[in-house]
Amino acid sequence: MSIAPAPLTDERRRLLQRRVRWIVTATILYNLVEAVVAIAAGAAASSAALIGFGLDSTIEVLSAAAVAWQFTRRDPERWEKGTLRVIAIAFFALAAYVTVTSVLALVLQVDVAHSTVGIVIAALSVAIMPFLSLAERRAGRELGSATAVADSKQTLICTYLSASVLAGLLLNSLLGWWWADAVAALVIAGFAVREGLEAWRGDACATPVGMLLEDEHHDGHDHDHDH
Repeated sequence: MSIAPAPLTDERRRLLQRRVRWIVTATILYNLVEAVVAIAAGAAASSAALIGFGLDSTIEVLSAAAVAWQFTRRDPERWEKGTLRVIAIAFFALAAYVTVTSVLALVLQVDVAHSTVGIVIAALSVAIMPFLSLAERRAGRELGSATAVADSKQTLICTYLSASVLAGLLLNSLLGWWWADAVAALVIAGFAVREGLEAWRGDACATPVGMLLEDEHHDGHDHDHDH
């Protein structure tokens, strides 16, 4: 007779949940810093890609905060559709803004200045995001959490986005390809549309924040029932 694998102990489960919470928190804080630096550097260099990159990071942070707020409500399910629709509209607005500014930059042949700060923040994202993604995916798989695994994939996609921005900035700085910045920005616009559609359908990119808060809520009820 085969022996079934032992389920996670309560202690191990709490440890993994805490680990995912720390990873999600670190990702949010990094996105916040990334947003401020990228927008400032983009404005200084007239870079549509950097500004779009920073705005995307801002929306990622706001979406995580919105879902976290949702799960502080007494009846979180009641607020779910509205919260996701607001997130979706924010991504669609970002896509429209970036598309218009990128097309104008291409038509007017706007010169994009070299941005050392922009290159550094994009390169840091390419280096840091895969590690955050891997750590969250491992913890999520052990927990059996589909949402944590999905969020880890979202973080990995952010790595590809960072690589696109980095390529555009380097091509502009090293080869003088001024149009590469606008092309990189259009990649961000496409990414924002994808994010918006997922949120509109109900696939929140920041679900793990709410999931973990909900788990804590259930744990509290379990402890109450135990006593």
